[in-house]
Amino acid sequence: MQKKIGNLILLLKHIAFLLITYTICRILFYWFNYSYFSDLSFGQLFFIVVSGIRFDLSVIILTNFLFIILYLLPFAFREKNGYRNLLKWLFISVNSIAIFSNCVDLTYFQYTLKRTNATVFNFFGGAIGNDLAHLLPVFLIDYWYIFIIGGIFIYLIFYFYKKIENSIFLNWTNSEYKLQSIIFIVGVSLAIIAYRGGFQLKPISSVTAGEYATVKYIPLVLNTPFTILKTLDVETIKPSNSWKITNETELKNLYNPIHKAQSNGLKKLNVVVIALESFSKEYIGALNNRKTGYTPFLDSLIGESLTFTNAFANGKTSIDGIPAIVSAIPTWMYEPYITSVYGTNQINSLANTLKKEGYYTAFFHGGTNGTMGFDAFCNVAGYDNYFGRTEYNNEKDFDGNWGIWDEEFMQYTANTINKKPQPFFATLFTLSSHHPYLIPDRYKGKFKEGALPIERSISYTDFALKIFFESAKKMPWFNNTLFVLCADHTGVSTDPFYTNKVGNYAIPIIYYMPNSTLKGRDSTTTQQIDIMPSVLDYLNYPSPYFSFGNSVFDTTVQHFAVTYNNNVYQFMQNDYVLQFDGDKASDLYNYKNDSLLKNDLLAKETGIAKKMENTIKAVIQTYQQSLINNKMH
Repeated sequence: MQKKIGNLILLLKHIAFLLITYTICRILFYWFNYSYFSDLSFGQLFFIVVSGIRFDLSVIILTNFLFIILYLLPFAFREKNGYRNLLKWLFISVNSIAIFSNCVDLTYFQYTLKRTNATVFNFFGGAIGNDLAHLLPVFLIDYWYIFIIGGIFIYLIFYFYKKIENSIFLNWTNSEYKLQSIIFIVGVSLAIIAYRGGFQLKPISSVTAGEYATVKYIPLVLNTPFTILKTLDVETIKPSNSWKITNETELKNLYNPIHKAQSNGLKKLNVVVIALESFSKEYIGALNNRKTGYTPFLDSLIGESLTFTNAFANGKTSIDGIPAIVSAIPTWMYEPYITSVYGTNQINSLANTLKKEGYYTAFFHGGTNGTMGFDAFCNVAGYDNYFGRTEYNNEKDFDGNWGIWDEEFMQYTANTINKKPQPFFATLFTLSSHHPYLIPDRYKGKFKEGALPIERSISYTDFALKIFFESAKKMPWFNNTLFVLCADHTGVSTDPFYTNKVGNYAIPIIYYMPNSTLKGRDSTTTQQIDIMPSVLDYLNYPSPYFSFGNSVFDTTVQHFAVTYNNNVYQFMQNDYVLQFDGDKASDLYNYKNDSLLKNDLLAKETGIAKKMENTIKAVIQTYQQSLINNKMH
């Protein structure tokens, strides 16, 4: 029998050899960059090395998938010398390239602080020039020893392939063909599972490494072939050179993401940020001059809060909204930040900045763990704990689609927070107002119906929010807590304003502090990425930090909001909105007086248009440079 499965055993030996090789590369990567990873304990390092095997195995399968298929083909011709020779050179060439790319990052990492990804191919020519021809000789001279290390690995691949390989000759009867066919199907199926990294909802990606390490150590979990191949089909940022602002002083005067330290002493208030699924401004009666709406509790809370009536989401999906809200990172590019090639950049967030000041931090989302990579992102953002459907651990409250009903999960959130030390920072992300807009059977007929199915589920979540606050008011931490409520993005609409380019991003942003002076309506233009700097400003955060947003409490800056969709930037400031296609302004509207955006003022208001265009260019350039160069912390 051993002979019959001999080909499979040999294949497993080849894969085991590659796993050992990738592990040695990871240890070398650690050693070459020891100064960066020096604070790792041996236990942490061992855990990271073991965790990295999941990513190594995935990319080994991906790069060798053709080899695996050809190696296990259930046909007698696989025993021919010419065929085996073809397999040998396929294995050696593919894996030599992969391992050598790993070696390059032994030294290149010190410049980028992240694993090389598919953006490296921008150096091979195109619009930004053929930089490879200039860089390769310099790299060869300065880092000659990398080529020697790579050469040694290539030799070992060649040597051990011949050492492992052995000729196996079978008696190819009908039963043998059947057995080898079964081995082929099982082998390929296991390979696909290994490539996916398991049976979870989606195949593993670079951001999955956030499940095993904080953002600083993610490059140690990953390997370079993995990050390159996983980002080949991901849209990367391609800066425009037609209008680049070359004067750094001018650039910073137009837009500066560095925020100064406050000197009045940190107010160690608890902070709870509540991201409300699809809660458009449209649904809230208090923000639309309606006596009744779908959010009676939120309407009453607005009367006790500081509410911004000119607030906007930075994107149209939850995967855009959460990084914007908790980390002030918008998606001003084609690919969502979390799944982009920049998703493992080092970043600031409310979680990791407040943790430096002794805060406990936690993220609560009743959805199935792994949904949209939020749990992995939370690790990257520096949260101490993530609480999802798995941690809730009571399937009787599962809604049958996305996760745990809002009412039950909000109560779970309040009770869990109540057991944690103060001060704390907690993020709660609701889900019941997501399509298909279901509510528990026991509440059918209880909530107000609207023209759209979402409006009833909005009312249910508003009710759950009321119960949450009623419970929280009885807890000792409530009166010492700043609450921030906003939508993750807007929902569906049939209203002419809320379906146009401006209204389609209009959301509530509410700051509530019990027994405080945070009250009233404010028409300042603001956006999701302003939440992080606003909270830190309100707390008198004592250190400088990087953030793409601006504090709503800072009167020295020009406030604005930016969205990006279909390759068009939308820049809202004061009463105006400017459409910018990446090279030039295309439209200008006064959306306060012209809510349906019918009167293009670009040719008339040239002064306003030019000023807004200069600012959006500075914002875009700073954003792109910061992501590309991993300078967001």
